[in-house]
Amino acid sequence: MTHIKDLHRTWMAEDEDYRTAYRDMAEAFELARALIEARKRAGLSQSELAQRMKTSQSYIARLESGRVVPSATALARFARATGTRLKIVFEPA
Repeated sequence: MTHIKDLHRTWMAEDEDYRTAYRDMAEAFELARALIEARKRAGLSQSELAQRMKTSQSYIARLESGRVVPSATALARFARATGTRLKIVFEPA
C-alpha cells in the first residue's frame, strides 16, 4: 500500500509542476492547519463548531480542507466559536 506522505515526498523530489503547485498552496494549507488546530484545542467536533457558528458541518469541512477561502467575517465567527482571537499579520515576502 502506498501512503500519501510517500507519494508527496516522491513528487516533491521529481515533479517540478507538483512542487510549484504545492508551494503556491502553502498559505491555504497553513490556514487550514490553523483552523483544525483551533477547533481541536477548543475540544469541538466539526458539527459542534458548525452549530456555534450557525452554519453547516460541510462548510466547516470545506474550510478545513482548504477548498473554501473564508471571508474575514467567517474567520471572526470561527474565532469567537472556538474561544480564540483572530490575528491577521502581513509579513515581508
